[in-house]
Amino acid sequence: MLSRASEATNMLKEHMEKDEVIRIISHHDADGISSAAVIANALAEEGVQYHTTIIPRLKPDIVNELRHEKYNLFIFSDMGSAFIKDFNTYKSDVIVADHHQVCGSEAESNVVHLNPHLFGIDGSKDLSGAGSSYLVIRDLNKKHLAHFALIGAFGDMQGQKGFTGVNRLILDDALESGRLEIHEGLKIVSKSSEPLYKSLSYTFSPPLPKISGDFEGSIEFLERMGLSYGIKFSDLGEEERDILKNELIKINPDIFADCYTLPKEIPFLRDLEEYSYILDACGKNKKFGLGLSIALGEREKALETAIGLQKKYRDQIVKGLEWVKREGTVQLSNSQYLYSDDKVLKSVMGTIASIGLSVELIDNSKPVIGLSRLHNDIKISGRTTRSMVEKGVDLGKALQDSSNNFGGQGGGHDIAAGALIPYESKHNFLHLVDDMIGFQLGND
Repeated sequence: MLSRASEATNMLKEHMEKDEVIRIISHHDADGISSAAVIANALAEEGVQYHTTIIPRLKPDIVNELRHEKYNLFIFSDMGSAFIKDFNTYKSDVIVADHHQVCGSEAESNVVHLNPHLFGIDGSKDLSGAGSSYLVIRDLNKKHLAHFALIGAFGDMQGQKGFTGVNRLILDDALESGRLEIHEGLKIVSKSSEPLYKSLSYTFSPPLPKISGDFEGSIEFLERMGLSYGIKFSDLGEEERDILKNELIKINPDIFADCYTLPKEIPFLRDLEEYSYILDACGKNKKFGLGLSIALGEREKALETAIGLQKKYRDQIVKGLEWVKREGTVQLSNSQYLYSDDKVLKSVMGTIASIGLSVELIDNSKPVIGLSRLHNDIKISGRTTRSMVEKGVDLGKALQDSSNNFGGQGGGHDIAAGALIPYESKHNFLHLVDDMIGFQLGND
């Protein structure tokens, strides 16, 4: 894979030497924004101009529109592996730095396709889109940008229990550069900016059942220990911190583990996971440019706005989890689903599906499909657990094949995937996905 990455770097160098403007297209989540950022930062350091667009999904009409733009090099980061056949027909050069499941098309000479799945590496846990993007610029002596790949990995739910595979190599680069440090600590969020009960309630990774996403549960937990729920974690005394740590470890031992920090960063962006949450909140609130500007060095007003969006987003997740607790999922034979027309719930459907599984609000013995209506279409967010994947579930394939049957499109990873289908196909789509999951599990 590193040899393929060198091919991508060489292609990039050729266009850099010609002083051309590089076209970057990336996904809108934390991994996608980090993917664009690692490339854009590298190009800016080299004095190379670039034009970046962040989008929610790459669709055939966008692929066809882009081919008419007057650029000699396109870089698709955290997306693009499903469109290799189309890129082969571009008159320009194309680099695809992705980690989602691949299609069967071979890349022609104008396309360098960098994807872990092509080399037998699991793109759902061993390398993120930002990781693939980092490998494109790594040979330009850019190890000091490796932390962006890890921010992207955290955004894609990789690294929470330690980095594996190619992510481990990237971690070593980040440590070697001196930008990153590792220390053991409590992995709760917003330690110095939120009251303790909110800090615990907003902690979703690792999950704290009956506390994550549950303000009342968090307050009750703290009151049982005699701790003030309104105080900030940073204001607790050493003895109080030890009491809290010991009780949280009883709920989930993973809550006390390695923390990855950028010591020279400002406090809000010092922890890599916190950094990824801020970028994710920008993406979820459709402020893609804001997230990218922060990753490119903007602070003060931009960061203040992003932190406000993060608070709003976290409160939306809490509302969503309360809804799940109240309404539950609709059960099918091999899967279950969530559907709502509520504007707030629609914006966090994939997230509450994922967190609902991890905090045991949702039966984790079945994959969950979150559905959100977008005018005449339905946006699909599929989530499952690692243990279900080990039993044979592959949501990426199930959603891709099912959506194709209804004129939609889909794909992703075995553990988390997405799709877009016509609204009128909702019922038939759900039952086809359910049948496919049943087949994968050998239930049919």
